[in-house]
Amino acid sequence: MNFMQCKLARVSLGWGVRELALAANVSTQTISRLEAGGQLRPSTVDGIRKVLEDAGIEFIAESDDGGVGIRLKARSSGT
Repeated sequence: MNFMQCKLARVSLGWGVRELALAANVSTQTISRLEAGGQLRPSTVDGIRKVLEDAGIEFIAESDDGGVGIRLKARSSGT
């Protein structure tokens, strides 16, 4: 997950910086630093990524077809 994917994921979920910080148990400054392209400990980035994935975000790696991105995971129909 890079800085752009973090912001895209957060906005896609309708979350502000405060909501993501609270869910990931980090400070708002940590989220802002990540989204500005700053360096964080890998364990911190992993924790933020897990929170976003648990909320329904799927991270897309760069490929020959295009750059990095995100998408919302398909929701099960319950059947």
